[in-house]
Amino acid sequence: MSYNVNEKGYYGEFGGAYIPEMLYPNVEELRHNYLKITAEPEFQAEFDALLKDYVGRPTPLYFAERLSAQYQTKIYLKREDLCHTGAHKVNNTIGQILLAKRLGKKRIIAETGAGQHGVATATVCALMGLECIVYMGEVDIQRQAPNVARMKMLGAEVRPALSGSKTLKDATNEAIRDWINNPVDTYYIIGSVVGPHPYPDMVARFQSVISKEIQEQLLEKEGQKNPDYVIACVGGGSNAAGAYYHFLDQTDVNIIAVEAAGLGVDSGESAATSALGKVGVIHGSKTLLMQTTDGQITEPYSISAGLDYPGVGPMHANLYATGRAQFISITDAEAMDWGLKLSKLEGLIPAIESAHAFAVLDKMKFKKDDIVVINLSGRGDKDLNTYIDYFKL
Repeated sequence: MSYNVNEKGYYGEFGGAYIPEMLYPNVEELRHNYLKITAEPEFQAEFDALLKDYVGRPTPLYFAERLSAQYQTKIYLKREDLCHTGAHKVNNTIGQILLAKRLGKKRIIAETGAGQHGVATATVCALMGLECIVYMGEVDIQRQAPNVARMKMLGAEVRPALSGSKTLKDATNEAIRDWINNPVDTYYIIGSVVGPHPYPDMVARFQSVISKEIQEQLLEKEGQKNPDYVIACVGGGSNAAGAYYHFLDQTDVNIIAVEAAGLGVDSGESAATSALGKVGVIHGSKTLLMQTTDGQITEPYSISAGLDYPGVGPMHANLYATGRAQFISITDAEAMDWGLKLSKLEGLIPAIESAHAFAVLDKMKFKKDDIVVINLSGRGDKDLNTYIDYFKL
């Protein structure tokens, strides 16, 4: 059994392209071309060169000595926080902007929650000289002000989403609406492994550089390509998809997906999709989705803007449904405590999203010689105000 996408765009029962007729030409154009274009040697060479010289890859695989000593196991951190723009998001936006250029698109739109994807999109649009419009929920604009300023400095227009909970799903709705209205010249850079096929597969492929490097780096450091565990936080799930990609079918590697429990899985203020979700369709794909009995989307909640999404990418829905990955929910309080703990133990201030992944160390028991890789998907600068308010720093 393979955990990758099939030719119809499904991961098991999840995925597909459930889209309005108006978007069919755009999505079909992408589906017909993405594998062909990304396989071209010229595309590969340009992508690799930008990852190396612009993004700063490969990112280090860092042996966390004090953390390992405390938890009596071998803990490695994949340092995506060291990517240009401060998170893994840029791996994907570089790939998609190269694709958009080859498809002749002049105008780029994106959605963002924590602002990291918005910054990464604005960055590559500035690099390539393309117009950039980023949709962001009004609530997120307030709690992620530094990233909004960055986007504007990079020349992007930030448009607030004023409907619903005014967070990520509403920003995504606005972006899709824009795309329907501007089908010919506009390319929509989706920031996670969500949306209609081919987006989940395309984003996972661009992010798969993470697991490819983990394999190369572990071979060098430990004499083996595969870790015993790979751990990542999951909202929509792009950093996780990238960290898991080369291990999906290697069943000796344990995959741990960490979701945001918010104030608690059963509190009504949560974003733990695997625990609370039922099969449904959101933003063009069939997946697990937090919804009411009559199919209305439940508002998600997490202290981290990047995990505040009512669904999960179809790859992850399938990993959950098949039992290939173990899903663990972490509360705001547990994640925030880990933000402080990692800062003091290793001198690394994590994004609050990433801090969720570390909290698993208190939930599981690892063996002494286990190799545990945690994806440190982003750095905490964007969250300093949240940390300041929370800890009264």
